[in-house]
Amino acid sequence: MSVEVKNLTKLFGSQRAVDDISFSVSQGQILGFLGPNGAGKSTTMKIATCYLPPSAGTVQVAGYDVVQDPIAVRRHVGYLPEHNPLYLDMYVHEYLQFVASVYGLKGRRAKERVQEMVELCGLTLEQGKKIGALSKGYRQRVGLAQALVHNPQVLILDEPTTGLDPNQIVEIRSLIKRIGQDKTVIFSTHIMQEVTAICDRVVIINRGKLVADSDVASLQAGSRNEKTTLVEFEQPIPVEALEQVPGVLTATLVEGATYRVVSRKDTDIRATLFRVAAERNWPLVGLRHEENSLEKIFQQLTK
Repeated sequence: MSVEVKNLTKLFGSQRAVDDISFSVSQGQILGFLGPNGAGKSTTMKIATCYLPPSAGTVQVAGYDVVQDPIAVRRHVGYLPEHNPLYLDMYVHEYLQFVASVYGLKGRRAKERVQEMVELCGLTLEQGKKIGALSKGYRQRVGLAQALVHNPQVLILDEPTTGLDPNQIVEIRSLIKRIGQDKTVIFSTHIMQEVTAICDRVVIINRGKLVADSDVASLQAGSRNEKTTLVEFEQPIPVEALEQVPGVLTATLVEGATYRVVSRKDTDIRATLFRVAAERNWPLVGLRHEENSLEKIFQQLTK
């Protein structure tokens, strides 16, 4: 595993910011690390990047323990914190050369690597500008470039698209997806569309505790042995009559003449509903399965 978190706990006085969480991420995976504000996401990321020590438990990055071998961890991890710290008076190319030198890259190798990052992160036209003159979107690109310049095995990004406009968000998402093809990527976000668009797996924490660890499709499908179908009729019908249809577990009125019908997960109730509606002269307007949105699941797990 590229990143392995075991029974991680972090205390600040009597407060448990992270409370005995465990998860792992393999190379080539993009993990969405989710949770409400104050859930412990940034604290976990700071421990994984050696900025904070754990109170208990272990974190290994690329096989190295963050407490026992922090220098090796830093060599193998790239980190973009939530508040992107950049030297605004430095030029883009100059700054990336400086970061490369910090990681021990020199001479031709350093120049080649910096140029690779400039091209990968779409900074070719901006590399001669001062960082302070760049838009927030391009500053995020510079932050990603500095996190990648030493070619780390693991990339940890703390809310990398916060404050960006829609076009910039799409560009950063695309960049993260390309990077994730051969690296381990962990990033936190409050934007559920990002998770659906680029993540392989999702870990959700709430009040420091792990509440979900699943691939995106399984999380959306839900753990309950139930399936939800939205049924819309031309005219309202009694809920009690709909509940008597074979295979229906529960039925509730959504609005107007639209109902939410729950059946067993292994049963497709749509054919039965169509047949019964025809027999009883209930003209159908719409009939479709309702997938659990990540927003809804997130709210259920963290409320």
